[in-house]
Amino acid sequence: MLQKKVCMVGSFATGKTSLIARFVHSIFSEKYQTTVGVKIDKKTVNYNDKELNLILWDLYGEDEFQKVRMSYLRGSSAYLLVVDGTRRSTLEKAFNLQVKVEETIGKVPFILVMNKSDLSDEWEIDIDEINDLTQRGWNIVKTSAKTGRGVEEVFQTITKKMLEG
Repeated sequence: MLQKKVCMVGSFATGKTSLIARFVHSIFSEKYQTTVGVKIDKKTVNYNDKELNLILWDLYGEDEFQKVRMSYLRGSSAYLLVVDGTRRSTLEKAFNLQVKVEETIGKVPFILVMNKSDLSDEWEIDIDEINDLTQRGWNIVKTSAKTGRGVEEVFQTITKKMLEG
């Protein structure tokens, strides 16, 4: 069976751990849990009659990327850049993270995950910014770990990008 490593990257409290919990275990908890180091989960997905083992690396959220061990990224086939729509600063940090990840592991598929879509009335990131990124060729998916919106889509889309190149 094929195995692919996918890293979850983003500032602290953007919902990386909650997105994985929703995807892998179909659960959501309001209780905030800080990831210490890295947490690894696994889920088997089917794509075009192929089974693929996704190895999901939930990297602790740091706003200074230098503190994240670059070694955690090695061997990644893709990554999810997770942003909290209610905090503009997480998008700005994501731009820096994207550059650092690319410097470390090269160009691999990634998706900008705009999390917390259930709080859209509190968003600090406007549609024009999202459209600009789409124009630049970025793949963007709005999600809510709380409601489950877009979560399956993100992982199906990154799986497709890894397998089809």
